[in-house]
Amino acid sequence: MAGAAITTTTALVCPHGGTVTIVSANTRAVGASGGLALSTDTFTIVGCPFQIPAVVPIPSPCVRVQWVMPDMMDAAGAGFTLSATSVGVCLSPAQLPQGKVQLAANQAAISSS
Repeated sequence: MAGAAITTTTALVCPHGGTVTIVSANTRAVGASGGLALSTDTFTIVGCPFQIPAVVPIPSPCVRVQWVMPDMMDAAGAGFTLSATSVGVCLSPAQLPQGKVQLAANQAAISSS
């Protein structure tokens, strides 16, 4: 793991301030503050206010995160783990990239159960 681990309790936001919710099926690998997040988990975004500038602005909120550069460690057996150095791209409903996901807080201690 190249940086602080991302767990299911890590606060993530889109570049426009939307909140990321992590839904994980991981029950095997845990960190000090929750289950390790995996690149295969579901990362949905709510509350993104982004609009495409036009004469009449077009709503184009970030709705999900796609991880393009996870860690290289498959610690949980079901997908690659994520850390502060992983790269996740926020996508619009049309699946267009709108910027990188940002970590608001995370933790570093990891253990296996």
